[in-house]
Amino acid sequence: MTTIATWNVNSIKARLPRVTEWLKEFQPDVALLQELKTMDDAFPRLEIEECGYHVETVGQKTYNGVAILSKQPIEVIHRALPGDKSDEQARYLEADTCGFRVATIYLPNGNPTRTDDGTDHEKFTYKLGWMDRLIKHARALLDQQIPVVLGGDYNICPTDIDVYDPEAFSDDALCRPESRGRFRTIVNMGYTEAWRTLNPDLHAYSYWDYQRGAWQKDNGLRIDHLLLSPEAADLIEEVGIDKTPRAKEKASDHTPVWGRFMDAAQEKAA
Repeated sequence: MTTIATWNVNSIKARLPRVTEWLKEFQPDVALLQELKTMDDAFPRLEIEECGYHVETVGQKTYNGVAILSKQPIEVIHRALPGDKSDEQARYLEADTCGFRVATIYLPNGNPTRTDDGTDHEKFTYKLGWMDRLIKHARALLDQQIPVVLGGDYNICPTDIDVYDPEAFSDDALCRPESRGRFRTIVNMGYTEAWRTLNPDLHAYSYWDYQRGAWQKDNGLRIDHLLLSPEAADLIEEVGIDKTPRAKEKASDHTPVWGRFMDAAQEKAA
């Protein structure tokens, strides 16, 4: 079995004790991290390697940043989302490891969505443009007919069941129809949204704000997702949300989402 998890750590330096603790206890084969908030040369590579992982990062000072950690060697394919060479934000890293093509994704938040005159804000249009590029690349990955896991912080609640107060978030970039529609486009082209597919009616979240007692009240959002190509979906055995790290001191406001996959060799034997 191969376990692949995604986790927005909200600063790898601030969260390093939580991250190394989780790696040692949960032992994912692959961990897709987002919001590192550090440059590549400042990433705590030694501490992560001591936990038994190979490391690849795309960092950015103070903001963004993504990483792939794997118990097996990592062959990097893309260090940025194809389609816009002028985009310098560190939000995408794609690689082959453990028999899968994996990508760690930190999709733009997109808020505020509107300017003072009611037109779409540039942050929201940037989000939509980024998603259009992701749609195009995700379609190209399908053509390769390989197990693909697109994991990360998508900053999208796919439906109202994924947000604690749908009315309050109706004009938020996480829930606006334009965002949700693009997410559905990826699913409708052939990707499986792992957690919701195996838990069709369950209310559960992967993010809780630090403010207003959101964690204690379970006022959360489900914005961290694993999207699987058909070849990866054929291998999925189990999926879950590990709330343990969120309950600890100095926790990230996100918590890991994970999938457990049958090895390709096992699948062929079956």
